[in-house]
Amino acid sequence: MNDQSMTASNLLEEWNGMKAQLEEVFRKREQKNAKLLMEKGIALFNQFLNIANDLDVSIRKVISYDELDVKPVNLKERLEFIISRPHLYHSYRQLSELMIEMQKLYVKNELIKKSSSRKS
Repeated sequence: MNDQSMTASNLLEEWNGMKAQLEEVFRKREQKNAKLLMEKGIALFNQFLNIANDLDVSIRKVISYDELDVKPVNLKERLEFIISRPHLYHSYRQLSELMIEMQKLYVKNELIKKSSSRKS
């Protein structure tokens, strides 16, 4: 397993723990805690975007979503909604769906890379 996939694996593990916390926070209707956790979740998602697109995770720069090769459909609009309303349950559901889609795209992209490197 390469460093990038290990990082993606750790990130997804962290997301799964955070997801359980978010479920509990939304169940209890604790909007303030939800907002804080959602902001961390959004940061994790952006980190995952960087990893999936082979960008340096350590560099803090604004991502231009149009330039990314590996990304979910309607990413910009969906993330704008989530960022503008992090305290809403619907935003959590949307972020959760984005993470699932990103994971699928990441795995697909990694398989394509492995397949093309074997042919060379």
